[in-house]
Amino acid sequence: MENNTIFYSMVAAIVVLFLLTIILFIRQSSLHKKYKSFMKGRGGKSIEDILKNRINEIDNLKENDSALNKDMRYIQKSMINTFQKCGIVKYDAFKEMGGKLSFVLALLNDQNSGFILNSIHSREGSYTYIKEIIKGESYTVLGDEEAEALEAAKQSAVIETK
Repeated sequence: MENNTIFYSMVAAIVVLFLLTIILFIRQSSLHKKYKSFMKGRGGKSIEDILKNRINEIDNLKENDSALNKDMRYIQKSMINTFQKCGIVKYDAFKEMGGKLSFVLALLNDQNSGFILNSIHSREGSYTYIKEIIKGESYTVLGDEEAEALEAAKQSAVIETK
């Protein structure tokens, strides 16, 4: 009787193990199908191909970023020599003319160096004068309108770059 009990318990254990094996095969098959679908990727492309393309895109973006940074540094260096600030004042040089036909134009770079252009309009003609500005100062005497244009240029906004 004891042998029968051992026999039946062994048969039950074998049946349970057989059922577990079948369940594991089914799960493994389902997992394998999901894995194949995942590795196939979107539109039939493999994950490997997609990753290679993305890595190539990242490499291209890095190269482009490096080139853009180089261009930006060049532009920033060249901006030092460009006129970035402007001031203009229109005025009536001779009160009898009846109009503001004369003007003063001040153009300055980032260090407030540049020039003042004064155009005086009269009945006999138009006369243009230029005065050099170095670090916000003129070494020649400025008229009221010229000083006003220079101050307007100094106050004009400059975009800060970092």
